[in-house]
Amino acid sequence: MRLKFYEASDSPLIEQYTLSEEQLCYTMSPQASIELVKTDKSRHAVLALKEGKLVTFFVLHEKEGVRPYTQNERALLIRAFSTDIYEQGKGYATEALQLLPSFVRQYFPTINELVLGVNFPNTAAQALYKKCGFIDEGVNAVGINDDELKVMRYDLQSVR
Repeated sequence: MRLKFYEASDSPLIEQYTLSEEQLCYTMSPQASIELVKTDKSRHAVLALKEGKLVTFFVLHEKEGVRPYTQNERALLIRAFSTDIYEQGKGYATEALQLLPSFVRQYFPTINELVLGVNFPNTAAQALYKKCGFIDEGVNAVGINDDELKVMRYDLQSVR
């Protein structure tokens, strides 16, 4: 697997990416996320590719994007994290999250923390993030649909 930033030439991969209605209750589609990325330079769409196929997608949001989740100005927010419905259960989300720290260190060398918000009912995602080293420190936030989110963090300095 490899992680790469989205480019316009990746559009066919985004068009083929499929999320279920249940997934869309918890996350924004890659298509909608790309539209925001195009107009907001602090958002960076990332593709996780396995043998040329887009299997996992997410957005890294810097600067103002992290404010509702942390006061750390050197943090990066993970948004819209998802795995294509036809690729779930194959370990791709875990693999993408395991590759993420070195990817962030390469492209965002001043960042020392990753944060994300996960919906309270989405216990499968919470377990995934915990397995990958994210910590729940009891902080909550409000999501875009006024959903209550559990904030989880990953300290890039403690893991090399």
